[in-house]
Amino acid sequence: MEPLSVDGAEADGFFDILEERRRSSDLSHAFRTFNPQPYRGATPIAAAALNRMVLESQYLSYIIQEIMVECDEPREALLEEASALLDEMSQNLQLGFIRLLGFALSKVFKSVFSSIHVNEDGLTRLQQAIQEYPVILMPNHRSYMDFLVLSYIMFTYDLSIPVIAAGIPLMGMKLIGEIFRRSGAFFIRRAIGSDKLYWAVLSEYVRTIVRTGYAPLEFYVEGLRSRTLKSLTPKLGMMHMVLEPFFKGEVFDISLVPISISYERVLEESLLAHELLGVPKPKETTEALLKARTVLKEDYGCMHVCFGNPVSVRDLVKGKINRRQYNLVPRDLPMKPSKETQEFVSGLAHMIIRLHERNVVLSAWNLMAVVLLQNLQGIDLDLLTHKTLGLRRLALRFGAHLRWPKNVSDSEVMSSSVSLHHSVVRCERGRVYLVEEAGPGPVTQEEAVFRRAAAVLMCASYRNQAVHVFTRPAMVAVAMITAARNRTDDVFHHFKFLLELFSNEFVLIPGQAVQDFEEGCSLLQQSGVIGRSDEEIYVRDNGQETIIFLREILQPFIESYQLVFRYLCEESSQTFREKMFSNSIRSFIVKLFISGEVESYESLSSDLQKNVLSALLSMAAVTKTKVDDQNEFRVNKSAVKRIWDMLRYGWSPQISVNARL
Repeated sequence: MEPLSVDGAEADGFFDILEERRRSSDLSHAFRTFNPQPYRGATPIAAAALNRMVLESQYLSYIIQEIMVECDEPREALLEEASALLDEMSQNLQLGFIRLLGFALSKVFKSVFSSIHVNEDGLTRLQQAIQEYPVILMPNHRSYMDFLVLSYIMFTYDLSIPVIAAGIPLMGMKLIGEIFRRSGAFFIRRAIGSDKLYWAVLSEYVRTIVRTGYAPLEFYVEGLRSRTLKSLTPKLGMMHMVLEPFFKGEVFDISLVPISISYERVLEESLLAHELLGVPKPKETTEALLKARTVLKEDYGCMHVCFGNPVSVRDLVKGKINRRQYNLVPRDLPMKPSKETQEFVSGLAHMIIRLHERNVVLSAWNLMAVVLLQNLQGIDLDLLTHKTLGLRRLALRFGAHLRWPKNVSDSEVMSSSVSLHHSVVRCERGRVYLVEEAGPGPVTQEEAVFRRAAAVLMCASYRNQAVHVFTRPAMVAVAMITAARNRTDDVFHHFKFLLELFSNEFVLIPGQAVQDFEEGCSLLQQSGVIGRSDEEIYVRDNGQETIIFLREILQPFIESYQLVFRYLCEESSQTFREKMFSNSIRSFIVKLFISGEVESYESLSSDLQKNVLSALLSMAAVTKTKVDDQNEFRVNKSAVKRIWDMLRYGWSPQISVNARL
């Protein structure tokens, strides 16, 4: 196989695994000898035996005893319930089903993707890691295809097949759910709440897999599939579970392997946009899957799967956690993590997502989407090409990895990208426009807004795959424009405000504001955009255009946040329920579109609206309580107004970030 050409630091080592599949028999590939090397010292354990270890564990026995005292239930009934939960949850990995899936996926992938590129050096490192310590595979989550393609790659390269944390809806897909279970998926309920027994069974099941080295364990640190294709703030429950065997000294080390999966085109692109606009996600059933098979007739371009360097938990924990505290409690008993442990786990989870972002491979289309969203009325193809090439140079200076076909003219790269993404854009008479869904008969003004918004959000999802490359420099650019003066302290304080405000929009490692600021400034300085003295930051003569361009990347987010602030200050009642908020703010924004007051279609995204609420909660401008099992929010309108003013007019040296509320 020939290596792929990728611009940037990771130039070599990618190979198309579909190339050989197109030349040889899929049946012989599926039924060839499969001989992975397991974690050293691990003896093969049947799935049934793994379940018995969980049910007979001292930890589960202790929790059941606690529940007996609290709820006055007999031990036998609780054990029976725990066994039923484990049966619902557990995987039943069988090689025969892996072979069946391998055969089927070879057919599907060759039909859907032009290529699947994998970095073989990363797989070599993974193979070594699997033999040394328990391995946790931690991919980003952008498509339902993610865990299928990872298991397929592991099978292709004779690596131990992982067991995979999957959402419970997949289990209900009858035949498909059973195939997934026998291919290594174990199923987790999305709403566990305070179900003490369920938590105990799940956590002991996960810990038993880790400490026995049963198989590599795979889970998504972001929790859910990203509907915006941006990185999501990490969820920490599963992270605590997989690390606990290390904290308690049951394993010497654990290797965390960040995996970046990059799609040139996502199968669910239209579904994702409509979900963000409030259209309910179709129920995950076998029938729905069969109806959706028409997607197999489409071309979804290239996929890249980059296996990052294994991260040693033992190396990272040095000097951060006193593990001797775990010696004070028997290993089999539950122990609430200390504050330092929680901070370590949170920082580690955020670091994994940062590694995801660094290893993403972008396509020309991702950069084109950035330009298109700044030209929603359409743009000449020649100008789009010119601007995309300029953005390519900037992205490479900022450290991005780009797939850019060699021996192909730039105009051909642009044209082929437009052709591949015909569901998002069209080219007429040399001008490129976003595609809006057609429908029968005349449409209302409200329907017209939603159709336009769906087109914008589909395009934005592809920009979002690249937005992490520009986030920190763009925040510096915005801070420089809105800060009262060019003094470094003033720019930094407004930068810090933006970090806090957008903490749920972009994944930023907590407590690293200074490092993020320095990184943003350094990238701009190295690119010749800004200059710095000891006390001042200034824009160079030839850097003004780049500063404006970077600010425009963040402008849709800034405008959308301002719209939510306006709603909360001028339209919202003092208290409201979460469901009411989504419906009310959507109606409010649509009215503004119809009246011509606003043009920020991304403000209709339900994910963005929730991110604003989360930011205001962390900034103490909104409080949340549980009422009748629903979230109820109370708004401090004067505090929201002050944050809104800071975003509109900039940071004033008379108002400190911490004292502004």
